[in-house]
Amino acid sequence: MGEAALAALISLADPSLLVMLLAGVLAGLLMGLIPGLGGTGAVAVLLPVTFGMEAPQALALLIGALAVVHTSDTVAAVLLGAPGSASASVTMLDGYAMARRGQAARALSLAFLSSMAGGILGAVGLTIAIPLARPLVLSFGSPELFMLTVLGVALAAVLSRGNVAKGLVAGLLGLLLGMVGTSPTTAEYRFTFGSLFLGDGLSLVAVALGVFGLAEIASRVGQRGTGPERTVRLGGGWLAGVREWLRYWSHVLRGSLIGIWAGVLPGIGATAGTWLAYGQAVATAKDRRKFGKGDPRGIVGPESANNSVEAGDLIPTLLFGIPGGVPAAMLLGMLLTYGVQPGPAIVTDHLDLMYLIVWSFAIASVLGALLCFLGTRWLARITEVPFAVLGPGLVVVMLLGAFQESGQLGDLWVMLALGVLGWLLKGTGFPRAPFLIGFVLAIPLERYYFLTDQVYDGLDWVGRPWVLVFLAVLALPGVTAAARAVRARRSGAGDAASGAAALQEEAPLADSPWSLLTGVGALAVFGAAFAAAGSYSADAQLVPRLVCAAGALAAAWLVFQELARFRRRRRDGAGSPPPPLVSPPAADAAAEEVPAEDAPTPAGEPEPEREMVPVGAGASAGVAVAGRTFAWIAAFLVLVALGGYVAALLLFVPAFLLYVARVRTRTVVLYTLTAAVVVGGLPSLLPVHLPVGLLPG
Repeated sequence: MGEAALAALISLADPSLLVMLLAGVLAGLLMGLIPGLGGTGAVAVLLPVTFGMEAPQALALLIGALAVVHTSDTVAAVLLGAPGSASASVTMLDGYAMARRGQAARALSLAFLSSMAGGILGAVGLTIAIPLARPLVLSFGSPELFMLTVLGVALAAVLSRGNVAKGLVAGLLGLLLGMVGTSPTTAEYRFTFGSLFLGDGLSLVAVALGVFGLAEIASRVGQRGTGPERTVRLGGGWLAGVREWLRYWSHVLRGSLIGIWAGVLPGIGATAGTWLAYGQAVATAKDRRKFGKGDPRGIVGPESANNSVEAGDLIPTLLFGIPGGVPAAMLLGMLLTYGVQPGPAIVTDHLDLMYLIVWSFAIASVLGALLCFLGTRWLARITEVPFAVLGPGLVVVMLLGAFQESGQLGDLWVMLALGVLGWLLKGTGFPRAPFLIGFVLAIPLERYYFLTDQVYDGLDWVGRPWVLVFLAVLALPGVTAAARAVRARRSGAGDAASGAAALQEEAPLADSPWSLLTGVGALAVFGAAFAAAGSYSADAQLVPRLVCAAGALAAAWLVFQELARFRRRRRDGAGSPPPPLVSPPAADAAAEEVPAEDAPTPAGEPEPEREMVPVGAGASAGVAVAGRTFAWIAAFLVLVALGGYVAALLLFVPAFLLYVARVRTRTVVLYTLTAAVVVGGLPSLLPVHLPVGLLPG
């Protein structure tokens, strides 16, 4: 193993690998500044660029981005009080309070160093996991690998924040979508409806960018600027932050370990990992009154956790083939396209690639922190751009990326349709991570099942020791969730109301008829797919029908819950108090950890007024904005089909900026020309192909 690790380090001396690693770091830093994209957006946008590359170069590019995306998302959280990602909202509590006292540089120094340390310690954790888990991985056969795929989807669904039924429905929908195309056992076409385009299945890039990228744009494009009154100056204190960071080294270590643990568990992710780190910092502090007012411990712990989460996520992804989160799921898909099978095969045949990932993660963490120290003044300017202005450029990049895998315009329409689905899932409170994890694991799950069925008679394989362990692990979250539901029912509706309020900003349609309609729609999809699968051979229909049956049960359970909630609202509507007021989720979450008298208000400054809105207010406006956004994207695709990509860009971008973002004409002209030059010049710099229209050029 030592030889493989040394060989991987020496390979990084290759200029092509270093260039790809640096390019990934730069892309990750920029993506981290854009709200809602984070590691998912960074990997999804860069994944098409890797087509045609060798596996080491592709891994260096993607790992470079993944390692630093949580380093730069702190900039907006500290300087604007508007976090670049959900996980950065934890840092905002103390970081923004510190910045308002003129200590933004000190807060950013603490954050950058903690992110770097978290990345390095996460890489160390991944290194230690390789020799420890190798004997275990090599002892696994097809029954254990099948159970691991089931476990990956189930845990991602059950452990995701929110309703367990919604998590299960999302995960099973992803599994069903992943079975579109050719059956891995009988080579039959399934759910293609006679379309040759669907015969090869759906593109991972199109699915990921649709469900997460376009959905995020539709959700946020109505947001305007944060307002000049919220911005703060950097000031001094860089060295003071370095000294303070050294003082709190124990919080760095604890936060990193919590992050690694959160990454190993499917569905937990960086957001939950950072809140866990913040919670332990508060719980172990002797003086808790400073938290939320600019306490450095409230920055060090969470920032150490959010980078180590991504490294921890790679442990189950590489060693067992079970992605813990969305970026890891896409990375797993990329490895499979290169013929690299995670699990026993990667440990025996591609150990050099594993250590290349470890070294790349550690080096990228250092580079990311260094570049953030050097470029914060320039990075901060990007955070002040309204999302409506960023929207058209992001749409152009994402659609172009989805086109690269197959070179078919059909992928772009699939991406648009899944964008609508992703927006609906997000708005109604369905977790999207189980959906993508299920999509990626659909074919491995089916393949491992039939391998097991061929080797063993009946259910003899269920008695294998590790299979029994995995079954117990699979049952544990269900028992825990049931116990939590019983406790919540006994504690009364107050806790439920506060939980609904905390999620209202993130899922504004969760407590509306839209949620019920989504559940009914999912039930109809599972029922129709179950019926359609009846025309396939016995082997080709077995797993899809099992998935549909489980999905129908979960969807029926969800519909029952929604109907009961709807009847309860109607019954209590006449005498109920006004709907609760909701503030941004970060503020609500902070209230759980910090007493009310310790609100993050610097001494001598008045408490800033938060915009409070009734639950459900603005939901209809959000639906209208999302509908118009998807209509704009559909019009862009029609223009692409007619006149080609650059010509469509020259019409779509200025129209969107003028009528949606309401940008000045001069800015529109510069923005459009820059986008056209960059996109038009890409084919001469990278292996990128532009869609060609039907009309003669």
